[in-house]
Amino acid sequence: MVQELLRQVLAGRHLAEEEAAALMEEILAGRVTDAQLGAVLAALKLKGETAEEIAGFALVMRRLAPVVKSVHPRLLDTCGTGGDGANTFNISTAA
Repeated sequence: MVQELLRQVLAGRHLAEEEAAALMEEILAGRVTDAQLGAVLAALKLKGETAEEIAGFALVMRRLAPVVKSVHPRLLDTCGTGGDGANTFNISTAA
């Protein structure tokens, strides 16, 4: 399945949301090799990611993300990952 989706992306075809979701499930399940993952990510970047592809990836990541429980009802995570494209330094990422 991964090889077929990779072929499609390399051919310049956009993935449907469902295809992107299936791909992300394979990635997160550890059924994608490092080489396949690198190829898929490079191909998506070169082709240009679509909103449907990003939505499919995000839906799976949110569904599979662990729930963080806290005794503090107003706990909020404000740490970013950087990469804002504005040449700024994100101190929270460095921490």
